[in-house]
Amino acid sequence: MHALGVDIGGTKIAAGVVDENGTILAQVRRPTDPTDAPSIDRAIAAAYHELAAEHEIGAIGLAAAGFCSPDRRSVAFGPNIGAWRDYPLAERVAELTDTSIPVVVENDANAAGWAEFRYGVGAGTDDFLMLTVGTGLGGAAVVGGALVRGAYGVATEVGHMRVVPDGRLCGCGHFGCWEQYASGSALVRTARAALVAHPDRAARLRELAEGGELVGPHVTTAAQEGDPLAIELFAALGRWLGEGAATVAAFMDPSVIAIGGGVGDAGDLLLRPTQEAFERVLPARTHRSRLATIAIATLGNDAGMVGAADLARH
Repeated sequence: MHALGVDIGGTKIAAGVVDENGTILAQVRRPTDPTDAPSIDRAIAAAYHELAAEHEIGAIGLAAAGFCSPDRRSVAFGPNIGAWRDYPLAERVAELTDTSIPVVVENDANAAGWAEFRYGVGAGTDDFLMLTVGTGLGGAAVVGGALVRGAYGVATEVGHMRVVPDGRLCGCGHFGCWEQYASGSALVRTARAALVAHPDRAARLRELAEGGELVGPHVTTAAQEGDPLAIELFAALGRWLGEGAATVAAFMDPSVIAIGGGVGDAGDLLLRPTQEAFERVLPARTHRSRLATIAIATLGNDAGMVGAADLARH
């Protein structure tokens, strides 16, 4: 059965028809206004009608950034969509599509993680952890082949584990959350500080920014070119990722840990220090028969669509 997967971003949606092998048969993108939730509903419905004209669709999966209700029908809280407060997203989309097929709402990190577990780097495993490294740090966990959602649908918010008591202020209102040290935003924040603190060593980063604002891809490019400072920045990010992943592994023991997000473009420059830090601090390391493999996620920006469709289908 084909299913429609919709990845809902802050300014656009990406919708794709996905088959049972995780292949996207067709897709469309439509702009949206994050201040106007009904416009997002209408964009989803329009994408459905366009794609359903050529493909038989048996379920709709919606990947939403936020806390989703236990029944996977609404968004309890969406930080990037102002009106998403106990918002009945599935009901609104069902009304606009005028269909009786299942409509399922799932957290976007969960959807991406499920896609990697089913069709990506986690395929063939039973216990899997996905870390999505972007503006913040999202997570998804699969234990015994089942997605971990928790009693109230909001499990695996790993980015908000407190790793530094009284550390950096987080957007959630607490201090010292993991994502303040292990995220794309943290990488850029540290790189921008280096422009001021180490102007000579940061010459290549300043050159890549061309007088504008330094962003993550600039740091990645510099690191790939062999710039020592950029390599150090990725090593620091990897250390935070690896040490935090070891804490998560202490209670779920995954066989594969996937890292998603744009920072993955750095490849071994990120993987190597992440794996080293993970193995260095993993509890009882010498008494474990095997250690988790840390790998770059393989599905890229399509993961949310593919995962949402597959979760809706099942």
